[in-house]
Amino acid sequence: MRLEGKVALVTGGARGIGAAIVTQFAREGAKVAIGDLLEQEGKALEAQVTKAGGQALYVRLDVTKEESWAQAVAAAESRFGKLNVLVNNAGTSGRVALEEMPLADWERVMAVNSTGVVLGIKHVIPAMRRAGGGSIVNISSIYGIVGFGLGHPAYYASKGAVRLVTKHAALRYAREGIRVNSVHPGYVDSPMTEAIHKTEEGERRRQVTPMGRIGRPEDIAPGVVYLASDESSWVTGSELVIDGGYTAQ
Repeated sequence: MRLEGKVALVTGGARGIGAAIVTQFAREGAKVAIGDLLEQEGKALEAQVTKAGGQALYVRLDVTKEESWAQAVAAAESRFGKLNVLVNNAGTSGRVALEEMPLADWERVMAVNSTGVVLGIKHVIPAMRRAGGGSIVNISSIYGIVGFGLGHPAYYASKGAVRLVTKHAALRYAREGIRVNSVHPGYVDSPMTEAIHKTEEGERRRQVTPMGRIGRPEDIAPGVVYLASDESSWVTGSELVIDGGYTAQ
């Protein structure tokens, strides 16, 4: 198993891409803490993983709150003995024109997508030092690399911030055996995109993706497994783009 001996915390882990990552991690031998505000879904996934023979623990986590991060990290270490993988996957979005955007809406998206990632890195570094090293995988987006005129301005800004704070942390902690990389998914079916993918915008997204289809959460999870595993032991500060060819255009 590729993640045997690893203990991971996956944020936004109760559904969508996060749930696919949790499931794949458990299949590969990792013990997984499922960090999310969605208690019902999180506990259901914990039960599902356990029934399949894996080890998982739902922990309530609000990624915008420092005390919530401290509690989640402590819970993972207490239950599984250490913590050496973090996947910063929790995210949010929306759609508003920049000139019409309320400041509170900007702050909401930035708090989850950008500040949440920074707080996650901050709070797992001591745990990873105790564990003798680790891997942090930050889920950004194709829109952390290229721009687009529609959508939410804060979404693009926050995902760009994730891309560069990843590089900063990678350089900062490389000599301590802590690797930090970013993953950049393209258009993926998930609870966050379900409604829009049923509209004309969903068809447009399919048409502009060279491989001709919208991605699935299961398309993203294997790349995260690779970055969490020792197979990527000489990979840090990198960007793994999984987008059906979108950014190659």
